[in-house]
Parts: sequence; C-alpha cells; structure tokens
Amino acid sequence: MMVLNSVVIRPAVFDRFKDISAGQSTRHGGVSKPPYDTMNLGKSTDDNPADVAENRRRYCAALGFTPEQMAWSKQVHTDQIRIVEAPGGSEGYDALITNVPGVLLVVSVADCASILVYDPVNRAVAAIHAGWKGTTAQIVAKTLALMADTYGTRGADCYAYLGACIDECSFEVGPEVAEQFADTFKRWDPDRSKFFVDLKKANAAQLLDFGVPQSHIEISPYCTLLSPQDFFSHRHSGGITGRGMSGIGLKIT
Repeated sequence: MMVLNSVVIRPAVFDRFKDISAGQSTRHGGVSKPPYDTMNLGKSTDDNPADVAENRRRYCAALGFTPEQMAWSKQVHTDQIRIVEAPGGSEGYDALITNVPGVLLVVSVADCASILVYDPVNRAVAAIHAGWKGTTAQIVAKTLALMADTYGTRGADCYAYLGACIDECSFEVGPEVAEQFADTFKRWDPDRSKFFVDLKKANAAQLLDFGVPQSHIEISPYCTLLSPQDFFSHRHSGGITGRGMSGIGLKIT
C-alpha cells in the first residue's frame, strides 16, 4: 500500500490559483508519540499539548501561514456556518467561510469528509466538515448558499476539493443512519447484513446541485480507514487517535 511522505496533500484543482493556499494534512512529519504519531493536530486529544502546537506550526508553515492566522471551531456535527472576519477559535460551527486575506480556515477530521471551496471571482473560500450528520443536514449546500448571499458566489465559478475520508467500502452504518440517505448514496450488503454509505458521493452531489462543474471538483482517492499509515482514522483505531486538518486561505497580496 502506498505511503505518503508529505506533511500536506495539495489539491491539484487549486494549482492554477496563486492567490490561495490549501491542503489536507497527512499523519506524517510531526513530533507526536504513539498513538498520536506523528502529525496530530487535535487539541481535544490526550496528546502532549506542546507536540500538538509544534505540529500545528508545521502544518501552517507548509501552507504559508502561522498558527496565529488560523480560524477554527469546535465542531459539533451540525449545519451551522461561521462567517469569519478574523483569525481565532469558536464553538458550534462545522463550516467556515471568509473573503479576508491572511486567514487560514481549518476543519478537523479523522474519518469525516472535509470539503474546501474557492470562488475566484469573488475571492471567497470555505472549509467544511461533514460527517454523516452534517452530510444529511446538507451542510455543503447551505455553506454554498451562504457564500452566494454573502459574497455573490455562483456555482459555475467555484472549485472544490473533497478530501480523504472513510470510503463507502468501509463505512458501515445502522438502519437508523441509512434511512437518512437517498438510495443513490447507500448500498445494502446482504452478505454482511449492513448498509454502506458513500460520504464522498453525497457531498459531491451537493456541489454539483449548486452548479459547480464536475471538472472543477477533485475527490481524494484515499480512504482514511484503509490508509491508517497515512491518515488518522477514528474507526480504525477504536477512537484513540489523532486528528488531521483540511485548510484553505487567501494569501495576502
């Protein structure tokens, strides 16, 4: 199985834009000790806070930012969206949007989907965390709608990256979760008597429904559960694991 060596994965979909920086972290290049080895970015873990701080510094540096420029929220798996005007933390939001240069929007992940969006016409960005609850609550669609209301964003202008998360082949769910997804986004496995949900497909559909062209959407080929050597996976580790991040920010020009 291929092992990544970089601190961040830089989405190719954003390569043409020199005024933004974006990337999803791997679990490589940090200083944390097992079971958080090595690039744990999650403050809510039992990891050494000094190690997490150093890891955050390295992650931000890889994207051309500092930790002091980060904007984040304690995520609660809802559809609440924060309009960010300045760096700093908050609580209760699972999506962040801004048009302020010099602010790095980040969301934490360890199996959930992360979606990064750039509107180059209005120079606005979004970072979205979408577990199954956020996905069924249409958090991607609601974030794009808020960007439209706030910045004038149109789907045709947007570019998006859907990061590594737990893939459909690994995401077993109970009937109470499966019933909240359309048939297009779930599969019944008679041999295992389980439903399987496709977070990537469900969130990509919200991008497409807003009018983002298929050619403007990049979907990571990685599954966090099947690539635990490269990404933190809550399910693979039994809940004791680090956290990765996906981030995007407008550069100061």
